[in-house]
Amino acid sequence: MNEPDIKEHEVALVSPSGRRSPGIFTLNAAGNDCTLTLRYQGKEITTSEADYFAALCSIRKQLEAEGLTPLCYGASRQCFPSGMARDMGAGLKVYKLQLGRKTSMADLVETFSSGPDVEPASVAEQQAFFDQWLNQRR
Repeated sequence: MNEPDIKEHEVALVSPSGRRSPGIFTLNAAGNDCTLTLRYQGKEITTSEADYFAALCSIRKQLEAEGLTPLCYGASRQCFPSGMARDMGAGLKVYKLQLGRKTSMADLVETFSSGPDVEPASVAEQQAFFDQWLNQRR
């Protein structure tokens, strides 16, 4: 029997005032599900989805009620995974998007990594930017 593949990523959670607090994402791939757990401020949120990006979005929606957003590329306004990155890569990578420009392999970044260009956004804001990017490509 195969052992589950478990990985952890430290993340900062940011409030609207800019206050940061630590969190830890635990990724557990067992079978066809991608289970994601966030431990933060003495709390824990766990969800299972078809890919880790979907799981991250589910957790982000719950965090939004507390006014918190993870500082990672998967929660950045101008980042979104391709269908292939979700289907074949379990949503572990996202593309940095620029309006009016196609993506390339150089634009791929780890979903749970962070950098100075991360722009924290709600799930709806991120989806709206992705839709705008898609519409400009037509």
